[in-house]
Order: sequence, then C-alpha cells, then structure tokens
Amino acid sequence: MNEHKVYFIGAGPGDPEFLTLKGARALERCQLVFVPTPYEQTFADLLGGKTLLVPFDYYFEELLEHIRAGLETASVAFLVPGDLTFYSPFQGLIDTLGAAAEVIPGVGTANAASARLKKTLDLPGVCKSAVIVSPRTLGDRPEDPKLIDFARPGTSLLIYMNNIPLPNLVEELRRGYQSDVPIAIIHRLCLPGEEIVLGTLDDIVAKVGDRDFFNLRAKTKRPALTLVLVGESLAEEEDGTWWNYRRDNIWRYRDGD
Repeated sequence: MNEHKVYFIGAGPGDPEFLTLKGARALERCQLVFVPTPYEQTFADLLGGKTLLVPFDYYFEELLEHIRAGLETASVAFLVPGDLTFYSPFQGLIDTLGAAAEVIPGVGTANAASARLKKTLDLPGVCKSAVIVSPRTLGDRPEDPKLIDFARPGTSLLIYMNNIPLPNLVEELRRGYQSDVPIAIIHRLCLPGEEIVLGTLDDIVAKVGDRDFFNLRAKTKRPALTLVLVGESLAEEEDGTWWNYRRDNIWRYRDGD
C-alpha cells in the first residue's frame, strides 16, 4: 500500500499569503486538488499543472472514488475554505479516510478578520468572552438557543453564514446587547471585491443600504462570504494600564520567581 496522504489544508478566507509553510509544502506534493470557488483564482500561482476539482460538485461516494484514484499516483489535497475548526463540511471525509487523512491548520477567518480590523476581541474589562455562532445552525425547536441568548454586554459575537435580513438581525442584537454597540460587516474578506462596513447597531442598516451581503435575494442558497462582528471591543481604545498591570502581577513571575 502506498504512503500517499489526503491533506486537508486550512486556506483561511482565501489569501494565499496566509497559507502556512507546512500547508504550502503539502500542496506542492499533490497532483489532485479539490478547491472551492473562488480559491482556484486566488491560489492560481500555487496550483499550476495540477488537476483541480470542486468538491461541492460531487456526492460523498463520488468524492471518495476520485480520492482513491488520485492516491494511486500521488497525495491529494483539499483547500479548506474558511476555518476547518468551525462550520466545516469535511469531517465525514476525514473520519472515513482515517489514518490517510492529515489536517493542516491555517489562518482562520476569525483571525484574519481581527487582524484586518486591528482589534483584539476579548479586551480585559471590556469583553469577557468571544462567541462564534451561526443562525443557520441554531435550530428551529422552541428549546433551541436563539441568537439573542449569545448577544450580551461584554461579549464579542462573531456571526458566520448569517441568513437573517440585516434589519431583523440588528433588532435581535439590540434586544440582547441593550445598547448601541459597534458592529462590523466584512464581505469577501481577503478576496477580490472585499468590502468592510463599520458602524453601530443604530446606523449599520443605513450604511449598508441595498447591498445584499448575505445573498438573501440570490436564486441560489449558497451562504454569502460575509462575517459579522459585534461588540464593545471593536471601538475600544486601549492605553498602557492593562500592560502595566500584567507586567507587575503576571509576567514578572513567568520564570517561577
């Protein structure tokens, strides 16, 4: 039996500059690469001469057939869009492939969004927690949690794959936060056509206007490549107080003194 692998390579929001060195080396060894649109465009310089397939064009069993055929001659790669850690459809393949599968992490969408905004999402004294959630996965039963259950003062909320019209989303967030907190809508992060709209719950609807960032008017049901961030830390200005407190009370003991 050959020793070829199936690599699930974290490709983050789609900027090839964020690909890790380990991910790049693994991709170089592969002839067959499963790559979702539009990553075949942004990663074009790394994919020359390779056989490219869109994984979402196939049923599960068909994917396995292509993978097994590709493994006869070389390793196979999947460029995983967004974050493998959250809302990834590839877990079934990884479990089925067992020891043949290797997962390589990358720079996730949440990390890239935080960097683009130049904001830490859990500032001490401002935000006590950061919560990743998607309205698409919360469920419809009365006992299932609602978005409002996570929208709380002192919480940074990262909303993936939103399918709620923006005015309705803002109203629900306002009921949870109970104040006019900052919000950022990041569309096509690190991809051609990137747009970032910054505002507050009071003015974000007017700032977005008629732009359909969530594909709610589109004929297809494909989730939009849009991330929503909400919370006080997005607008907070930090000074050196937190740094000095840590220096005096935590960091000075890092060597066990």
